[in-house]
Amino acid sequence: MRRHRPPQVLQATLLRGLARSPRAIIGMGVVVALVMLTLCALVLYQSRQDAFEHAQETAFNVLLIAERDIERNFEIYALSLQAIVDSRQQPEIRSMPRHLQQALLADRAINAKYLGSIAVLDANGDLVVDNQEGRVIHRGNFADRDYFQVQRDNPHAGLYLSHPYLSRLRPGVPTIALSRRIENPDGSFAGVALIALDLSYFQDLFEGMALGPDGAISLVGTDGTLLARAPYDPALVGMDLHSTDNFKRFSRAQRGTFVGTARIDQVARLYVFDHVQGQPLILNVGIAQHYVYEAWRRRAVLFGSLMSLFSIVFVGLAAMFAAQLRQRLGAEQELRRLARIDGLTGLINRRTLDEILALEWRRAERSGYPLSILFIDIDHFKNYNDNYGHQLGDQTLVQVGASIAAQIHRPGDVAARYGGEEFVVVLPSTAIDNAAMLAERIREAIAALRLPHAYSAHGLVTVSIGVASRNRSTDDPAALLKAADDALYEAKANGRNRVRVGTARARRDPAGQPGIAPSG
Repeated sequence: MRRHRPPQVLQATLLRGLARSPRAIIGMGVVVALVMLTLCALVLYQSRQDAFEHAQETAFNVLLIAERDIERNFEIYALSLQAIVDSRQQPEIRSMPRHLQQALLADRAINAKYLGSIAVLDANGDLVVDNQEGRVIHRGNFADRDYFQVQRDNPHAGLYLSHPYLSRLRPGVPTIALSRRIENPDGSFAGVALIALDLSYFQDLFEGMALGPDGAISLVGTDGTLLARAPYDPALVGMDLHSTDNFKRFSRAQRGTFVGTARIDQVARLYVFDHVQGQPLILNVGIAQHYVYEAWRRRAVLFGSLMSLFSIVFVGLAAMFAAQLRQRLGAEQELRRLARIDGLTGLINRRTLDEILALEWRRAERSGYPLSILFIDIDHFKNYNDNYGHQLGDQTLVQVGASIAAQIHRPGDVAARYGGEEFVVVLPSTAIDNAAMLAERIREAIAALRLPHAYSAHGLVTVSIGVASRNRSTDDPAALLKAADDALYEAKANGRNRVRVGTARARRDPAGQPGIAPSG
């Protein structure tokens, strides 16, 4: 029954395999670097979101402060206007001398820094009375003002906030007016009560808000009229913004936030806005987008640069380690190859031959397929070395080894240098007859090299070959090798330059010429 290795063993084996793979090390280095960069990107992204949310919270806080101030003051002004309208309904007040009415208005006047005129107009738009102190009676007609026309033409106008204008009672002062309709007992139009408010109130309020470089805060009427803005530009007061993208966003919701670009100065900002409760006003606060991310951008550049540098260094170190490991593995592989290969001929060596022969022997025992070997010896090689020198002898060994290897074509066949001038060829799944034919081809190929050998009876470098095949009487690989060696000995004893097959029956070549013959 097959045994399964525990997962821990498999994991350890896998890790050892990866640790010995240069590509895997570089890949892991790149993966780790990418993970670090991804984590860095996530941290920076979250930090960017935090910066956006912090700026949004700051803008809302500024908006809330300004909005509450405006709501409180406008509520006071609205109550004062209503009191004036109520007083005009009393005949005894209307019949009072004008200077007394003026004193009454001055009494009602709110002690506010930015409050302008408090006035009453009759049905024709003529100034009836204002709150200016003293007995100076101001004259004038204000029927051309929008606050008068709206109240005259619309009985249900209620509290109306006018468009910006330059005051006539206080020449040149930018002003807006809050007005209410005054009616006769029968409901007909009797005039207008108004409170004029200096626009400098909004400018001073807005400029006290810290919004950073290119920050802006604006008060816009619901009809798109710009009433006040900081930074202040008098040319912008009264500008119609109803067709701008930003105002369209202001109009779609009661409160909200978005990122947009102002048509006035083309600066991209984070905007928060709210409709002032009970008033036809929209208050918006904008923080410049570059300022929102200014501190984050500095951190991102520093942190991102350090993490990128660290990742590059990490991958570089992984690449250097992989290169060193590749050299080490290459050296180990070369050492293993050299340990298996004969350094002179390039064939496998004796030790590797023993391993391969033992392996093929066990495989032949399991499968029942034949296993044959060739034992090859160079004839009179000692005389060759003694007379031609070892250097030429080594060259001959190389050429003979190459000729043997050239005749082997099947993947499972191997040739080895057994020692000295002896060679062995292992032929798995090869019957004795086919092995003998291959041996003859090898013998002929070496003779065809025409290497001179004056101290051989044949005048050339030749080989003798013994052939043996595994059978039932063969006990082990050593016995098979001995059978081939015995056949080789017989080939040498019978004149060399020939092939002998180690079998139970012997047969000689009747002509006595080199050829294939079984040993006896």
